Amino acid sequence: MPGRPRAALAMWLDSAEAVFDPDTLAALGEVADLEPRVLTDFTTDHARAVLADVEVLVTGWGCPELTAAVLADAPRLRAVVHTGGSVRGHVTPACWDRGVEVSSAAAANALPVAEYTVAMILLTGKRVLERSREHRVTRREDDWLHTSKTIGNFGRTIGLLSASTIGRRVVDLLRPFDLHVLLHDPYVTSEEAEALGVELVDLPALFARSDLVSVHTPLLPETRGLVSRELIDAMPPDAVLLNTARGAVVDQAALTDALLENRIRAVLDVTDPEVLPPDHPLWDNDNVLISPHVAGSQGNEWRRLARAAVAEVERWAAGEGFAHPVRRELFGQLA
Repeated sequence: MPGRPRAALAMWLDSAEAVFDPDTLAALGEVADLEPRVLTDFTTDHARAVLADVEVLVTGWGCPELTAAVLADAPRLRAVVHTGGSVRGHVTPACWDRGVEVSSAAAANALPVAEYTVAMILLTGKRVLERSREHRVTRREDDWLHTSKTIGNFGRTIGLLSASTIGRRVVDLLRPFDLHVLLHDPYVTSEEAEALGVELVDLPALFARSDLVSVHTPLLPETRGLVSRELIDAMPPDAVLLNTARGAVVDQAALTDALLENRIRAVLDVTDPEVLPPDHPLWDNDNVLISPHVAGSQGNEWRRLARAAVAEVERWAAGEGFAHPVRRELFGQLA
């Protein structure tokens, strides 16, 4: 559809202000006829007036659900361009029923998560956080010639749970390092695994053989509690569980027991619940690093998401189609 389509932002006001700085907002205005007010509620008279004419919705965190009733108020809507990763919170099957094309910035958002993952893989291999904490206490020179042979990243085995967009980006970023990468993903064939340069294994082997397991599977009904007590108990002594996906993929009670018993270590950017209760024992446990869901895009990284959205609107307006479409047939596998 050539020309400048009529477009509107649909998200929380805070989301719009965080993701779109003046430059990227101006860039979006160059490729689309942009409604100046952000839509935060599709039921107002103003929103209905905008929806009646809008062709593209640029969505973000807090976008209301695009139900069949909302779509009925938007007869000209043909595309949804999401500035975040998952579209599950607002895109419904009714969108595809209506022939609305959907795009996501999941690929752009995958990079900072993958960067966080790789950083933590390397830091845990050298036990940097624990040794730094000890160094602060002892304030003595490290006896580096007698470092344990368990410390370091040479030849370390890294297990990835799911070849998601993030999981695949992690594989790419790990290539320069002397690591052996295992992968479990029921949707990946042996030929695909060979092309990725990873060893495809079953789920028990992933946990039994890996020095670190990094969780990248989406939270779906079938993946809730997937990282079970049995799998956690099978991890080698001092292995690391790294979770940047969703806390509920992991059996939180089983993980807590393993950490309190000093059997394994963990890096948790997500937990179940998302913020653990103030009196939870993991807050004071030295075997775990808990970060406040910081792996995804934040701060200046939001500009990458906004620029990705502008590029998608420009491609769509030129009739070239989306570079990062969300396909209906894959919707059930997405985060």
